[in-house]
Amino acid sequence: MLFLIGLFGAGSLIITEFTTGDGCPKFGAVPACLIILICFILPSISHLLKKWNLIYFTFTGIATLIALVASVMQFIGNSECPKTDSGIPMCYISLLIFTSLIILKKIQLNYLNNK
Repeated sequence: MLFLIGLFGAGSLIITEFTTGDGCPKFGAVPACLIILICFILPSISHLLKKWNLIYFTFTGIATLIALVASVMQFIGNSECPKTDSGIPMCYISLLIFTSLIILKKIQLNYLNNK
């Protein structure tokens, strides 16, 4: 469910970015929302196939760091994250989702190892 929420959110930002050119902040010439979308796609594939945990944790970790930096910058006023219709910065939501994905995967792996 978290992957679907994230894929939908990042996907909608990508559409806005490609249609208006102003959907999300950029790292150089690369839109941050494209990086986040990739960080949702690859771990979701890893999760569905039940393999490549290194890929899962690498990409969720990268996205968590990006979301953490963006959230801190949003909080202190040095940057502006895209917002939901209700005004919540999406970087806060991304941080929550990716942190949850890492925690849940760790719980799942511990459960499977203790089985």
